[in-house]
Amino acid sequence: MMLRPCSFRLILPLLFIAAPVQGAQELKGWLEWVHEVEMRVLQNGLVEEVAVSAGQHVSKGELLLRMDQREAKANLLEARARVARARVAGEKAQRVLARSQELFDQGLIASEELKDAELEQAAAMAEQEAAKAVEASRLVALEHTELRAPFDGIVVARHAWKGAVIYRTLQEQPLMIIAPDDRMLARALVTADVLRRLKLGQPARVKVNGATREGRVYSLGVQSVRVELDGAVYYLDILFERRADDRLRPSERVQILLP
Repeated sequence: MMLRPCSFRLILPLLFIAAPVQGAQELKGWLEWVHEVEMRVLQNGLVEEVAVSAGQHVSKGELLLRMDQREAKANLLEARARVARARVAGEKAQRVLARSQELFDQGLIASEELKDAELEQAAAMAEQEAAKAVEASRLVALEHTELRAPFDGIVVARHAWKGAVIYRTLQEQPLMIIAPDDRMLARALVTADVLRRLKLGQPARVKVNGATREGRVYSLGVQSVRVELDGAVYYLDILFERRADDRLRPSERVQILLP
């Protein structure tokens, strides 16, 4: 008779340990690009070529848009000619200085003549450096007549067409908008109580198109999106890798699973 109470007391802790663990919290959300880069040209001119369309995937360095380059190329050629002339003048001044040094060492010319040769050589070298600076500036101006992809990504928007006249100070909207497409954000609206339970980098999962992806907490909202009767709501962003064969677009609905 005394064994029954003991057996009952041993079973209680075992039942408590075997209790089911609470399931993950599920939130409804949508997809967003991680970030977008707005691109504008830095030179006035005529659009000569638009090489991409909205929705097109591009590689880093790929040409997006080219302006008319004739004036920029002519300016660069002129600058390179100036560099060539300056180089010849510098070589000549160096030879004159070397010859003047020999004559001075032989006592055939005065120190003032040697000093003049040194000043001419210094002036020639300064002109050569100035010519190189102009060449570099003209090369940058030529590069600014093109837009190239800053990274592998997707063309989110295109606001440029062949033949359009562009003024760098009057570009009301970007000519191109590019976003990286190797990663995406799953975004949800949550209360401050939910944010307090999370940490940056914490694992999370995203369910999209029937498949579950591993991700992590990317950002915790600081400023409220809006204030409702039940309190303020904030953005919660989960970052996950996008597969090469995915056809994911912003605003698509997803489920976010939090531990």
